[in-house]
This record gives sequence, C-alpha cells and structure tokens, in this order.
Amino acid sequence: MVFVLAPLLLLLLSGSSPVVRAADHGDGYYTTVATSSLKPNAIVCLGHRVTPPANRSWVPVDLAHGPCSSSLDAAAPSVTELLHRDQLRADDVQKRLSNNGTDNNEAPGQAPTSESDAYGKAKIKVRYGSRKPSMSTQADSELSVVHPAATTGSGGAGALLPGVVQTVVLDTASDVAWVQCVPCPIPPCHPQQDSFYDPTNSGSYAAFPCNSPACTQLGPYANGCVNGQCQYRVTYPDGSSTSGTYSSDLLTLNPTSSVNNFQFGCSHADQGSFDPQAAGIMALGGGPESLASQTSSTYGKVFSYCLPPSPSYLGFFILGDARVASSRYAVTPLLRDPRAPATFYRVLLRAIVVAGKKLDVPATAFAAGAVMDSRTAITRLPPTAYRALRAAFMTSMRMYRTAPPKGILDTCYDFTGVRSVRLPKITLVFDRDAAVQLDPSGVLYNDCLAFAANKNDAMPGIIGNVQQQTIEVVYDVAGGAVAFRRNAC
Repeated sequence: MVFVLAPLLLLLLSGSSPVVRAADHGDGYYTTVATSSLKPNAIVCLGHRVTPPANRSWVPVDLAHGPCSSSLDAAAPSVTELLHRDQLRADDVQKRLSNNGTDNNEAPGQAPTSESDAYGKAKIKVRYGSRKPSMSTQADSELSVVHPAATTGSGGAGALLPGVVQTVVLDTASDVAWVQCVPCPIPPCHPQQDSFYDPTNSGSYAAFPCNSPACTQLGPYANGCVNGQCQYRVTYPDGSSTSGTYSSDLLTLNPTSSVNNFQFGCSHADQGSFDPQAAGIMALGGGPESLASQTSSTYGKVFSYCLPPSPSYLGFFILGDARVASSRYAVTPLLRDPRAPATFYRVLLRAIVVAGKKLDVPATAFAAGAVMDSRTAITRLPPTAYRALRAAFMTSMRMYRTAPPKGILDTCYDFTGVRSVRLPKITLVFDRDAAVQLDPSGVLYNDCLAFAANKNDAMPGIIGNVQQQTIEVVYDVAGGAVAFRRNAC
C-alpha cells in the first residue's frame, strides 16, 4: 500500500491548520465532554461506534477488564500498578533503542526484553491449529468453515477446521509471537481464559528442527535444542519469561482469512506475572519473526488497528491494505536507522498544538524521534516538550480543581460533582505536516493529563496507546510510512 498525499490534504485531519490560526482561542479549539464518558460503562458492551472498514482479514479488538472483554472475572490491577508496569515497558523500549539493538548487560543467549504484563492492552481472538471435522462443536460455529489451505499436515489428508480460540495481545514492539501450549502445567504456566492449545490435536502442527532456517533466524531468541526440536526463550525486565518449542501451524484470523505455517513460540513454561485474560502475544514488530513480516508476500507488510476509546467499545485489527481513500489519512515517514533494532516503528514528532496554539518547543528537542507502541499506555515526551505541554494544558484547565499526582502522571484533576469538562484540543504534528488531533479519550487518563516526560531530550519518545485511541494507525512498513485516520472506531 502506498500513500500519496499533498501537504494541504494532510491537515484535513484537524479541520484547519493548527499553526496558522494559533492566536484564536475560541471554542473551536476546545471540546466539551461528559465526565461520565471518560469512564467505561461497567455493565454493557456497546460494540463498535463506527462500522469497521470492509476487509477480509478484519478482526475485532477489545481492551482488558471491561464489558467487551472476553473475561470479566479477572481483577484489574490498580492504577498505581498499571502505571508502574507501564514505566517498566517504556524503560525497556528506550533501553533497547539506546543500545542500538545490543545490550551488553544481557546474559549470553538472552533475548532483548519487553515488559511482560498485558493488563489493559488491546487483544484479538484468533485460532491456532486445525481439527478434523469430527472434532467440531457447536461453540465453534463462528469459525467452523473448512479451510482448503489446511488440507495437509501431520494429521493426514482431508479438509481441516480451524483450531482453538486464543486471545492474544497486539504488540508492535516485539517480534516473536507465542501462546501457551500443552503440556503447560500451572505453575509454571499461567491460568488463561481460553482452552490451552494442544499441538497433538492439530493436523497441521510442526516443530522446527534445530538446523532449520527458521530456527537459525531466531538469533538472540534461540534457546538450544531438545530432542532435535528448536527451542526459543523470551525474557522480560521483571524476570518473567516464556520458553518452549519454536513451531508452525495454521493461524486463522476469521472465516475468510488464514495464515498457513505461521511461525510462533509454543510455550511450555512461563515464569512471572502474566494476564489470565491472554494466552500469549501477537508480535507485530519489524523483525523477521513477526506476523507482519511472515505474511509480507500476501499482505504487503501492511497492517492497521484502531483502539477503542474505552473498554466499553470494540476496535479493529486489519492485516493488509485498509483500502480506503488515502486523502482521509495523515501520513508521516518511518525513520530509518540501520543501527536501530528492526523491531521498532519510529516516527518524527515535530510540534504539539494545544487549543490552537503551537507550543514554543525547539525542533532539536524532538530530534531523537518517537516509537509507535501498541502496548505502552502513556506517551513519553522530551522534557522540554512536556513542560511546555503541561503549562499550556494547566492554563486551559485552570477552572478545575487540581488533584495529587498519580504515579508518573503529575497533572491531575478532581472532577467530583463536575458533569462535563471543557478540554483543550491537542494535536500532534509529525514530519511532513501530518497533523493528528487526539480524541478526548486520548487526552486524559484517570483524570490526569495522559503524558509523561523522559529523563532527558536525547531519549527517544514513545507514542502510547492512550493517545492512539479511536485513530486508525496504519503501518505501511514496505512503503516506509505510518498513516493516521481520526474517528475510525
């Protein structure tokens, strides 16, 4: 997919140029939202606010611990714990970037790390493996269609049905996909909502031999050889890990879209804290092991997602071209640096506009670029940019009572008794004038300004998933671009 936009069209996303009209502080630069809309509806899943784009690989996205989630009985962690884990995640992403893909502190053979906790993150349901028609059940009806592609494998000849549902977390900053596999005793494996994937029940499962190209390609994620089968291991900052057999099987996205011989980690041992709502991770990074890379010949190394504004709604994930008018997108190029890990998708943030006024931040403050990450929640900014944003936001919000900080969030408000809030519109302006106005749900997190500062301006920023809410984010990896479409879900 290739995006071609004139610079003027890019600004259609915000309705007008935020820079040209910077002196105007009228109501056009504010939005009033009900305070109740800033909280999830704890009872009812409201589905999709916007009809998702028609696409054969479309999959619904839900957020953990809400009425649209697959499991409502799992206790959500506290805001303090969520923010703590989010900081671990951000620290790790920045560590890997600052080391240019290497980490001299890692033990030999230990893979680069990524924060293990999946609480509050975007999840999709897919199916791993295949079954003979005689093994189907009425509960499988939503995907009980024969896949002609799954007609061969260790299970013998004949048409096969999709395997077991597995809930996996979308992760744009990791490369190795994995799910828990039988045998997987608890502990060391973690409980999960879905039935465990059992490779012995799949007619299309295969473990990679130790001398196979797929095993060699694992690089730092390789973990030796057991009974002639390739082993993998992924470790995390808090000491958690997942390990098992590197394998392939049929991956079914929906009744009309599947991936043959999908390569993933068949985890037989998890150590540490993992979310019981998820069976594993769907890696979407730029490395060769990710879903995007494995399916590049079919889907052009293009994928997109739209994260809903709260757990009360559904979003979507699409593998391949979204096939909508390119003029509806703001497009910015991906930053290319051969020294940086291929995993990350980096963009250049050039300016921030608050209530129609461009912040007075020198371009040098943004020079380190920013990583697009589906799992980091809070956007991290250079301190120079964050201080300017915080000051402008506080000026616009001076009519409301302030509240004590919450973890990394230092600009919080007490909306007790307040029925609606007048929020300043915030627009992130990326390279080539790609202006992206944030949804109100992307401005506040738990009644606090949903941004935080890095330790210094030299550190790369992170565009977190809170700011991405309701925006379709398209990763055109082959075309070297990231595109944004507002009000998509």
